[in-house]
Parts: sequence; structure tokens; C-alpha cells
Amino acid sequence: MVPRGYTGLLKNYKMNNKIVLLITVALLLGSLCSAAQGLYVPPKDGLHPSAPKVPAYAVFCGDTIRFDTVEKYERMDRELMNFSYMHTTTSLMLKRSGRYFPQVEPMLKAAGVPDDFKYLMVIESNLDPKAVSVSGAAGLWQFTKATAREYGMMVNNEVDERFNIEKETTAACQYILRAYSRFRNWFNVAASYNCGMGGMITRIADQKQDDFEDLWLPEETSRYVYRILVAKMLFADPSAFGFDIDERYPYNEPLHTVTVSGPIESLVDFAEQYGVTYAELKRANLWLRDNKLVNKEQKTYKIIIPRPGRI
Repeated sequence: MVPRGYTGLLKNYKMNNKIVLLITVALLLGSLCSAAQGLYVPPKDGLHPSAPKVPAYAVFCGDTIRFDTVEKYERMDRELMNFSYMHTTTSLMLKRSGRYFPQVEPMLKAAGVPDDFKYLMVIESNLDPKAVSVSGAAGLWQFTKATAREYGMMVNNEVDERFNIEKETTAACQYILRAYSRFRNWFNVAASYNCGMGGMITRIADQKQDDFEDLWLPEETSRYVYRILVAKMLFADPSAFGFDIDERYPYNEPLHTVTVSGPIESLVDFAEQYGVTYAELKRANLWLRDNKLVNKEQKTYKIIIPRPGRI
């Protein structure tokens, strides 16, 4: 209990403390605002962060979709805004394209897959070769373990070829061509990559429609196809989205590759033998998941020996 004579003093003390606290908070907020203003860099050349307008139509693999209904217009508008405002992710995708497009584009062409499917890879992984989804899909093309094995990729504790760009791109091409032979429609093929070929076949049969635009699909799948269209627009003209990025991370051709069919007791020693560090070897061969390769199956693997990646 506070003595009666001190009650007024205590009230004044509490009030003064509140005033001091308010003044301190105000000063801190002012400092933060000043710092933020100092960090802000105005857009160059009149570029702004607003999303581009929805076009009248878009072309994907030679097929055209028109945004001539409220539903299609709003879906496209939503994805245009998403790509415009997720600045760090979009910037990184644009920069990484210089490293991964040169590796993937020749493989798509050789397999007879339209070049536009590289944008499917973009939205699958944001061009992050280490990407792993909450459902366990992995790599640039985001294969699950079961699907990877179905398409001939090795997945175990030592080797996970979902992180091997050549192997996963080959598997993606096989899937795309197989799906196209079934659907004869590139939009349906893209949608099936998200919801599964069986899922698309079932919906086409149940709904008595054979075109992506006329099907009632899961929200994620509907967004998925529109995101591919927006990714294509972004890479064609980043400035339209408010991005002024000249730099692209380079792709360094491997120094050479080493073919192995047996075990490697130590990848550290193996790297040293070829004049690179263990870290450099692992970065170039993300599919090597351990520090050794027992290789019980006696499979043949190509291990990349990287060039020095100095800028």
C-alpha cells in the first residue's frame, strides 16, 4: 500500500514517465523514417512498380488464349500483380535465367519440346536448383520421388538425380511429350504438370470438355497456367513490370566430366584429385547427396569438374 502523502507524487511520476516514453517512441519513429528515406532509390528512367495491363491475348507454344471474359481477365491481372510486387523473387529469377536457360534451351529443342516450357520450370522452382517444396518435390522441374523414379531417375540417400539438370530436364521433356500425345493441346499439357495427367484425363471425361479454358480445375492449377503466361511476358520485357536488371548470373561451362561406374570412398579426396574443392564439386553436382558414393547398383554417372567461377 502507498502512503497517503505520496499518492500525488506517484501519479506525477507515472505521468512524467509516460510522456518520456511517448517522446522516445516519436524520436525513434522519426529516425526510422529518415533512414528509410535515405535507403529509397527512385525508379530509373521513369520505371515504376505498377503491374502491366492485361493484354488482349497471350500465345503459349503457338496456342492462343484470349482474356475476353471477366474470369480470365481477373486471373491474368492477379498474376501480373504478383510478379510485379514480389521484387526479390522476380529479380532473382531474371538474374538466374542467364545460368539455367542456356543449359535447358538446347535440351528442349533437341527433344522437340516448345521453348516456352522453360517458363514452366521458372514457376516450378523460381530457377532455384536446390528448391524443395512442402510436398517433397525437388529440383528445377520439381519432381516428386515417385515420379522421378517412374521417369528413370535414381533417388536415394547418396544420389538424387532430381538435382541433376540434365537428367531432370530429360525427364521433363519425356513427360511433356507423353502428355501432348494424349491431349494434343499445350495448355492442357501445362495444366497436367500441376494436377497430374490422370487428374486432367478424369476432369476432361467428367466435365465433357477437352480444353483447359472450359474446365473447372483446382485453384492452384488454374493459377499455374496463367503464371506461366505471365512469366513469359516478364522475361520478354522486364521493364514493363518495373524491373531494370542488366545483370544475369553467368553459366560457366564445365571444365570436363568424369565418368564413374564404381564406388568413390571420399568425394573430398576425389575433388582434390581433380584440382577443385569439395564445395566446388558439390555445387556443380547437387545430385551427389553424401560425401561418398558407394554405388551398390554399379550405375554409371557423369560427375562435373567445374571451372573456377570467379568474376
